[in-house]
Amino acid sequence: MKYFLYARKSSEAEERQAMSIEAQIAELQLLAEREGITIAKIFTESKSAKTPGRPIFKNMIELIHASKEQVGILTWHPDRLARNSVDGGQIIYLVDQGKIAALRFCTFWFEATPQGLFMLQVAFGQSKYYSDNLSENVKRGIRQKLRRGEYPRMAPFGYMNEPKLKNIVPDPVHSKIIKKAFAEFAAGNDTLTSIGEKLHLWGLVNKQGKPIGKSSIDRILKNPVYMGLIVHQGETHQGNFTPLVSKQLFDQVQHQLKTKSKARKKNNIHHFPFANLLHCGECGCAITAQFAQGNGGLYRYYRCSKKRQKCSQPYIQEQLLADQFKNRLLQISIPEDWCNKMSAQLTEWKQQESSASRLCAQKTNVQLEEIQTKLDKLVNSFLDGIIEKDIYVKQKDKL
Repeated sequence: MKYFLYARKSSEAEERQAMSIEAQIAELQLLAEREGITIAKIFTESKSAKTPGRPIFKNMIELIHASKEQVGILTWHPDRLARNSVDGGQIIYLVDQGKIAALRFCTFWFEATPQGLFMLQVAFGQSKYYSDNLSENVKRGIRQKLRRGEYPRMAPFGYMNEPKLKNIVPDPVHSKIIKKAFAEFAAGNDTLTSIGEKLHLWGLVNKQGKPIGKSSIDRILKNPVYMGLIVHQGETHQGNFTPLVSKQLFDQVQHQLKTKSKARKKNNIHHFPFANLLHCGECGCAITAQFAQGNGGLYRYYRCSKKRQKCSQPYIQEQLLADQFKNRLLQISIPEDWCNKMSAQLTEWKQQESSASRLCAQKTNVQLEEIQTKLDKLVNSFLDGIIEKDIYVKQKDKL
């Protein structure tokens, strides 16, 4: 009998795991060697088992369903297989159906008997209880932190987590940058893009060391944590930490954001037929369009947007670009003589179809007339008493 080895850890940091995947595999391989078990395939997964939907686990279950022979599973403990009732139920069902013939654990005994299945259900139930209880404990801890005014998550830009205080404190450097960003934006002379450029210039970057994106800057400027408030699951709590900006300055920034987000009226709608259609062949950036004055007229030009890197491609006039399109299309277009032949054939097929339709309609009309004549004769015969009612009904149904 073949065995599947399944090793899993949750998605938390490696140091917080009771046992890493590598350690699980090593222990399970020693168990297999001691007991002469043949491991057909190893499945590893870094995902919580609290809820259904683990792709690797699902793949293993599908292979067990599809297997023509019985399969065994080798894993560290039942909680590696399931911490929810759906996945645990699948394992127990497969044991009941005989698809899983054996379950071997390093830290748990099991045999495919009523007693063994009962103990397995208890183990899955304990695992689910542990997850549910842990979740409730975490939620209770967060509620208590909020009551004390402690920030319950990783510190936002401008703050840092202080383990001794179990709260956030202003970052000596980044807090000054955040304050300056709020003050600059409140003045009304900046956009999200220009503020982002300033933040990058001042040395504030994301965790990857890259410039902070516009959406992140928008979230920073709208985050009430900077005036000392904590918003958690739709509820606002007073924070017990130092705010970086006053409520007045925060409100000024919100006013500027609201003003700048209003849709601007477009006085002119320009039609650029090749816009949003092309990308630069050199750098891959989108091709944009604009008007340019020259030789006594207004001309449409297309150019690389050059947003990612430097690009050497020059502007090109719309007419020249249209000519390039035309030349390329002519290279792949159908020759004129082919087009004429295909058009003639389509016309012939259309005529044949039309003629066939007319003949079919004429034939149908003739048949309808014949049926109507027979039906009239049948009705007259019945009314005249020539035929009985049951014969009349029978013949009428045939028609």
